[in-house]
Amino acid sequence: MKRVTQRSADLPFVLVNMAMTADGKIAPADRRFVRLGSTHDLQNLYKLRASADAIMCGARTAAQVASMGPGPAPFRRLRLRRGLAEYPIRVVVSGRANFSPRAPLFQRRFSPIVILTTEAADPRRLDRLRRVADAVQTFGREQIDFVQALRWLRQHWGVRRLLCEGGGELNAALFQAGLVNELHLTICPVLLGGRAAPTIADGAGIEQLAHACRLSLRSMRRVGDELFLVYRVRATRGQLGD
Repeated sequence: MKRVTQRSADLPFVLVNMAMTADGKIAPADRRFVRLGSTHDLQNLYKLRASADAIMCGARTAAQVASMGPGPAPFRRLRLRRGLAEYPIRVVVSGRANFSPRAPLFQRRFSPIVILTTEAADPRRLDRLRRVADAVQTFGREQIDFVQALRWLRQHWGVRRLLCEGGGELNAALFQAGLVNELHLTICPVLLGGRAAPTIADGAGIEQLAHACRLSLRSMRRVGDELFLVYRVRATRGQLGD
């Protein structure tokens, strides 16, 4: 499937932040969340969150995290100095609305929680989520139309800068749609192995190298045995309609 680019002034600037092992895995084969990075990686995560209007995760990832919050008080103060709300909007992506209304996320009501889903979701699940979320919005019939979803986040929620924290299938969909501007990647000094273990971009994948997402390295920093890389996503010829 050919990757397309849909960048526009009415879309948020999208950053993807992931930590992966030296063999490219973001979790074990059972997809259970494990923290791969060090305290330096966690601080880097909070710094990135302090730059974003909203944080976005897939339902599986969101179900395993505590709050999708901004972190300790110094990072909340940093957000305020930057003119952002003290707490970021939290966005959960679930194509079939398979996100439990009893998830720990809903027990921490410090900022809005927005659910993005599709018309294929069970109406009963949508009703249950609408009772606990601040907004539940459908985009697309079977698969989420991320161009429309992100445009809606920009127009209705004022999201100018969106931080995506996975998982791999959500990342892949955003890359496929040409919506990612930057990739922040921590390479951790550990090997997991496993052909079923998820990577930073799962899904169907690209069939031809000519259609692959191309990156330009902006910066590289070593802290201990970890590498912190920042890539700018390059537009490929033909993907902007030229």
